[in-house]
Amino acid sequence: MILLDRMHAAPVTMVLIAINVLIFLIETAAGGSRDTEVALKFGAQFTPLLKQRQYFRIIASMFLHFGFMHLLFNMYALFNIGPTIERIFGSARYLLIYLGAGIAGNLFTWFLETRTENYRLSAGASGAVFGLMGAYLVLALMPGLKEYFNLSNILINIGINVAYGLQNRHINMAAHGGGLVGGAVISYLLILLLRHG
Repeated sequence: MILLDRMHAAPVTMVLIAINVLIFLIETAAGGSRDTEVALKFGAQFTPLLKQRQYFRIIASMFLHFGFMHLLFNMYALFNIGPTIERIFGSARYLLIYLGAGIAGNLFTWFLETRTENYRLSAGASGAVFGLMGAYLVLALMPGLKEYFNLSNILINIGINVAYGLQNRHINMAAHGGGLVGGAVISYLLILLLRHG
């Protein structure tokens, strides 16, 4: 029943989850989602290849995951926060926030790695998911809206994720930070447009 309700109320969220799961299954069948060659073939972000103008990786990497637990954590977070943001902004604007945040996270990763020359293979929906957290944070801070959102809960959620990420060297914190800021900025601009449109 919960799943059916979510499908009706948040179709884009459910489609995004389905796409991520489907691609994970294809990755697994192609040799394993943890296999470096498979990840590169399917479009994982890798700055040296972006420098070779393989720009498709900026988007493709958002739909790839390294292992089942990586997929599970991201899809669980998306399933929980996505429907709220989708209902508030509408499906089209929600998709813009999601994709824009994910792209922002990957562009920020590219920017930092180009300057530090500390390259790493990265993938996952977490930059986009952090963008949804950024959107929720904006809603929780906006006059006239904040009484409907729990600011302390989202701050705790962001804090826990940041603390965990800082302790795990395998997590791309640049993508998380870029996604969080990107989602916040895009959602804030959308709110301004909606209010003055």
